[in-house]
Amino acid sequence: MKSTSARASWIVASFGVGVAFRFYRRWHLRWGATDAEAHGRYDGDELIVHPRFAPTRAVTINAPPDHVWPWIVQIGLGRAGFYSYDILDNLGRPSATEILPQWQHPEIGDLAAPMSPFTKSPTDANAFRVAGVEVNRQLIWQQKLSTWVWVLEPIGEHRTRLVTRIRARYDWSDPLAIIWLLLMELGDFPMMRKQLLGIKQRAESGPITRTA
Repeated sequence: MKSTSARASWIVASFGVGVAFRFYRRWHLRWGATDAEAHGRYDGDELIVHPRFAPTRAVTINAPPDHVWPWIVQIGLGRAGFYSYDILDNLGRPSATEILPQWQHPEIGDLAAPMSPFTKSPTDANAFRVAGVEVNRQLIWQQKLSTWVWVLEPIGEHRTRLVTRIRARYDWSDPLAIIWLLLMELGDFPMMRKQLLGIKQRAESGPITRTA
């Protein structure tokens, strides 16, 4: 009887966790985004067909697009960091609180947003390529199996709607595929939420300061 009771409890608990995760996933995949933003199409969507992971998140920033854009284009390890949990994604170094001029002019084909601390320079294996750029309006980063899109929509003269979308597929031939899946499904949201709020805080902090 004890064995049967324990098994029933395990089944109920597993079911409850599954249901909770389903609703949590639905919520975090569109955190901050309106229905139009979550279901709308953006440039760059066509680069990854049938993604298995496709969150759209958004935040309203009390600053014009040209105050938000400089913080986005300099994202990456060895650059400005990610404005998120620095101990996890920036080797413990504080993310920049100033604009870095050397990263302010992205062009299509450039390597962007370095992700790995284990190489001296970005490569296609550990960074994105710039696949589209419209200053103060839109930035598209692309890897083989994923894209990361930033869209800045002005709200009047002094506010910006910042929308970001990731589209990714998993390479099941990769022995580390399950690790990437867990990182994306469980780790992406808290990091991205912190990043969006970090960009918002910096863009709203006042006049832009540039560091040589």
